[in-house]
Amino acid sequence: MKHLSKYAKQLSKFFEVSNSILIISHINPDGDATGAQLALYHYLVAKGKQVDMMAPNYLQEFLKWMDGSSLVNVFIGNKRKCRKLIETADLIVMVDFNQPNRLGEAEKPVMRSVARKVVIDHHLDPHNIADLIVSYPSMCSTSELVYEIISCLENNVPLSSPCAEAVYTGIITDTGNFEYGSFTPRTMRIVADLLETGLNRERIKDLVYNNFSADRMRLMGLVLNSRMVVLPELRSAYIYLTKADLEAYSYAKGDTEGFVNMPLSIKGIVFSTMLVEKDGFIKLSFRSKGAFPSNEIAAGYFNGGGHLNASGGEYYDTLENTVGYFLKVLKENIGRFIYE
Repeated sequence: MKHLSKYAKQLSKFFEVSNSILIISHINPDGDATGAQLALYHYLVAKGKQVDMMAPNYLQEFLKWMDGSSLVNVFIGNKRKCRKLIETADLIVMVDFNQPNRLGEAEKPVMRSVARKVVIDHHLDPHNIADLIVSYPSMCSTSELVYEIISCLENNVPLSSPCAEAVYTGIITDTGNFEYGSFTPRTMRIVADLLETGLNRERIKDLVYNNFSADRMRLMGLVLNSRMVVLPELRSAYIYLTKADLEAYSYAKGDTEGFVNMPLSIKGIVFSTMLVEKDGFIKLSFRSKGAFPSNEIAAGYFNGGGHLNASGGEYYDTLENTVGYFLKVLKENIGRFIYE
């Protein structure tokens, strides 16, 4: 991609002069954050660079099969080691986020670091938190962007197997295996290139989408039977889970992945929301179809943001009050979003 060449050249210089590189993903790392992180890690290690990885908190269970995932240092799990990695790095690369609060408890030490900083991301409205910001919201995933960067740096030389698997995982998890998101014909050409490396598509699909516990399946049953509210007059639906629900079904990190998408399969529904009770706040995930701007709901009312059809936010109140507020926001805005 010609328009990426200027960034690739600058990144190449940064990589060349750096002796200690730290790649950081966002809090609650998903498939795209982890995929982009691991792809860049495998690429740089193959180039002979000293590279470490860090995440603000633990990876989701369904991602731990990925080559190199066990090497990701978790800030909340070993703060002393992670602070040392931050302090000794001369280049910090932040992937799949563009706002400092996405670093969780690691925000202050990372932002205080005198290391040169780079952001590689595909979300809207990047904050000025780095010396170089490579931002392409038109891409379906940060993993796709990492692929394009490596292709520019290496003149389209095929990726190694671990690198290709990481990129592919990032792409399919941020598009729901191509059921939503901003993927383009170029995305599918990249997938074709990845398949030509010998990548086992079915194996990865099984590891990502068919790798959950029986308790997770039962939790899904609860959601569909008792925790889903359909609002046909608003062309919307929402699902909710209490802390007691999660405890009753032995919740593990990542178990609710994909739940928010399920109501969109109902005829006439264009907007779906999932509300999950956490300690002191409610986490909200939004998904939509077509031109419905889920990100405007997230950014305007729930301290969040994201993409047109996939976004998220938070609300600091009880679950009951949050549901009431959400319904008020929805009723006040639904006509404008659907009919204008």
